[in-house]
Amino acid sequence: MKTGESKSSAFKRLAANRTNGAIRNIRLLGNLSNRHNYSYTEEEFKSIFEIIEEELKLTKSRFLVGLRKKRKFKL
Repeated sequence: MKTGESKSSAFKRLAANRTNGAIRNIRLLGNLSNRHNYSYTEEEFKSIFEIIEEELKLTKSRFLVGLRKKRKFKL
């Protein structure tokens, strides 16, 4: 966080930069689908997307946990 920057501003700045970076890298990954330049098996490309989807689910769950109200145990 930059000096004097609010938590909200820092989140927005970093989220925009990181989201754009992720999108850029996903697009670059898509370039590998060109069969004229690359050779790959169905198993190889499926394993790429399995790990990406799993990591995305884990990251999304970290945000969702933060949005839930904390529950207290009662008898």
